[in-house]
Amino acid sequence: MSIDLENMGMEELKKLRKDIDKAIDTYEQRQKAEARKELEEHAKKLGFKLEELVTDKPKKSKKPVPAKYQHPENSAITWSGRGMKPKWVKEHVDKGGQLDDLLLK
Repeated sequence: MSIDLENMGMEELKKLRKDIDKAIDTYEQRQKAEARKELEEHAKKLGFKLEELVTDKPKKSKKPVPAKYQHPENSAITWSGRGMKPKWVKEHVDKGGQLDDLLLK
C-alpha cells in the first residue's frame, strides 16, 4: 500500500494519523477475536464448545436443593439450610428456640 503523504492536506494527514492510532490500539483485540473465532469453529467440528475444552471445572448442575426447614406458623415458607439464615430462622433462635424445632415434618 502506497500513500502519497506529500500531496495530502493537513486535515487528511490528521485523519490518517487518527485512523492509524485506532488501528494500532485495536490490533491485538482484533487478532484475539479472529483466533477465538477459528478455535470455536474447530472445536465445533470436533463436537465441543470451546469453553468445554479450555476449562478444567466440571459443569455444575443447578438442581434446586430440597427444603429442610419450614416457618413455624406458615408451612409454605421454607429454607434449605444453605446460605444465609432467613430472618424468621434468626428470630426463632434468638427467642430461645432450636433450629431442629423448624425441621420439616
